[in-house]
Amino acid sequence: MAITLTEKAAKHINRYIERRGKGLGLRFGVRTTGCSGLAYKLEYVDEAAPEDNVFESFGVKVFVDPKSLAYIDGTELDFAREGLNEGFRFNNPNVKDNCGCGESFRI
Repeated sequence: MAITLTEKAAKHINRYIERRGKGLGLRFGVRTTGCSGLAYKLEYVDEAAPEDNVFESFGVKVFVDPKSLAYIDGTELDFAREGLNEGFRFNNPNVKDNCGCGESFRI
């Protein structure tokens, strides 16, 4: 399996990398937190780590550490705008339960 981006998500990430003026892509992982145990984390990558798994969609590289990959393998990142709200949507086939606030999930 792999980590994939929709075309909208890839365009959004590319736009921000261009504004920053640097960056290899996006780091996607998980951290322990919240009601259900895990939350997604996203940050720009300026330097790859040797252990990173690298996936590419629509010309954008997504870097994932080996520990996070077990929880997010097969996830598709989308970017959506609804009225004044915008943000990433995570279509993760591994999720068994989400917390009520939508900030964390359980595998």
